[in-house]
Amino acid sequence: MKKDLPKTNAMRELEKAGVAYEPRFYDPDITEDSSTLGETIAHTVGFPPEQVFKTLVGRGDKNGIAVFCIPVCAALDTKRAAAVSGNKRFELLAVKELLPATGYVRGGCSPIGMRKKYPVYIDSSALGYGIMTISAGMRGCQLALAPKDLFAVTGASAAENILR
Repeated sequence: MKKDLPKTNAMRELEKAGVAYEPRFYDPDITEDSSTLGETIAHTVGFPPEQVFKTLVGRGDKNGIAVFCIPVCAALDTKRAAAVSGNKRFELLAVKELLPATGYVRGGCSPIGMRKKYPVYIDSSALGYGIMTISAGMRGCQLALAPKDLFAVTGASAAENILR
């Protein structure tokens, strides 16, 4: 990686763990309907939308904050997310709560390097790929890495049937 490129907490944690990754950059100022933004980013970084995962952070009524990683072309079913995370109810954090809870902003939230260690659940479809991407912890950059490495670094559980 070039020295003039910014390093994020996620990159530092991956390097500390000896995990190989490749940064994939895109224009962070893409202004588009949020329902299609992820797919635009996927095509820009050279991956199909099914292999580009977004990070969603929410709060359950029993177990507090949990992190879900799902393909950008999918939507999280919060009832199923509640069940997977041991809650009766689960709702996504408001945008204003994201930075204080994770250290990341909307559109640049990574499951790696958050302020606190939260339970992480990754859609099981990730296990079918040799490479996937996640946010690098800043808008404008995705990290391409092996799913097995993401599971290992985050201590994530594979979650089935969490998509709408």
